[in-house]
Amino acid sequence: MVLLPLIAVLLIVGVATGSSWFALVASAMLTTFYLAKRFSERWAESISVERSMSKREAQIGERVQVGLKLSNQSSWWVPWVLAEDLLPKRMMAPPISGLKLIGTATKLLFFASKQQRVLVYDLLALRRGFFRIGPTLVETGDLLGLHRKHRILSESDYLLVYPKIIPLEGVEIATKRPMGDMRVHDRILEDPTQMVGIRAYRAGDPLNRVHWKATARTGTLHSRVFQPTSMQGAMIVLDMHRDSNPERHEPVRTDLAVTMAASIAHALYSMGQPFGLITNGRDAAERFSFQEMSGDFSDRTTIQSAAGSERKLDRLRPIVHAAGTGPELFLEIHRTLARVERTDGLRLEELIAETESRMPRQLSVLFIVQRVDDSMALSMGLLRKRGFSVSVILNRHLLDSMEDAAASLIAQRLPVYPLGSEESIPSVCTNPHEMIPA
Repeated sequence: MVLLPLIAVLLIVGVATGSSWFALVASAMLTTFYLAKRFSERWAESISVERSMSKREAQIGERVQVGLKLSNQSSWWVPWVLAEDLLPKRMMAPPISGLKLIGTATKLLFFASKQQRVLVYDLLALRRGFFRIGPTLVETGDLLGLHRKHRILSESDYLLVYPKIIPLEGVEIATKRPMGDMRVHDRILEDPTQMVGIRAYRAGDPLNRVHWKATARTGTLHSRVFQPTSMQGAMIVLDMHRDSNPERHEPVRTDLAVTMAASIAHALYSMGQPFGLITNGRDAAERFSFQEMSGDFSDRTTIQSAAGSERKLDRLRPIVHAAGTGPELFLEIHRTLARVERTDGLRLEELIAETESRMPRQLSVLFIVQRVDDSMALSMGLLRKRGFSVSVILNRHLLDSMEDAAASLIAQRLPVYPLGSEESIPSVCTNPHEMIPA
């Protein structure tokens, strides 16, 4: 600070010249600087902050109210305090914002002895995600502007915004397991629990299909006819690698893929069918160390930089939720889909090799991908040849040459369902005959 060298120069001049005037001025300035520093520290230490949130889990479009209660714990009066609740500026920046601030998260306050003040603002959830709210920065200082004090006074809170769930018109992705709830046109396997009629006996019909009551009534052999069905359960595999989800489409296409995955999982949960999730994305909660900042800082820039810092992730472990049923599993998967982000870890073919042993063969394996190269298509094709029922939802805009993108998948004889926009989600999996032919 410039003031301290100036005081030192005045003292040296006063001692060297024997002038009491220089010594008096230097002493007065030193006393003023000391008192300014002490008062600033005392005022900053007397302020405490408590944060409350109306909810910590929200849906897209909901408003979350955040309140800060600032208290002067001492008998001193505090002439001014600048309080700011630090928000994730990267997630609030246009054009694609995750949160929208309604009101102000910064306020200049005055405190009398033992006084409490309140700062309230709202956050509008615009996108799914996991957002850090806080910590709270408090700045104060003396009235002459000689000394400023910056402190972090509250811990961070976290807001989880769930992805949309769009009702589907149906999920007609059949597996190779019979005796389910879904009617199929492939009559290789029929469900012996669902008889749909009788017909005249044909040579080769097994005896356990003979309808003995009809045979006795008519005097000729008749056989029972069963409905071919299949289980609708699916293991959802969501590709979130940066190479296959390019930056120029972000975050629109990955949010669309997450919405599709959440909608399918909810549809299967509602029908009582098994479902699970595998993804090579990263959990956004892992970006935060959850080690709260504390203490004093030299300036606001240092605090804002430290508050916005995130952990560097180098884990290659995929996120896997084993297939099952029930509301607990759906809520767990829904939370995971809210937090999942792109990563540069495992590519899709590496993810398949890593998690194939955890893919149930009796369920369909449903891939949701954006960009497909030959190695990815080959890995999915080999999975089909090893006995899995594999389908692919291609997350591409209709103007982005859907046919060219699906060519390598069609070559592997994989059924491909185009996902062009959010409006197409309800009907993506309802009409297999309208899919790109395999």
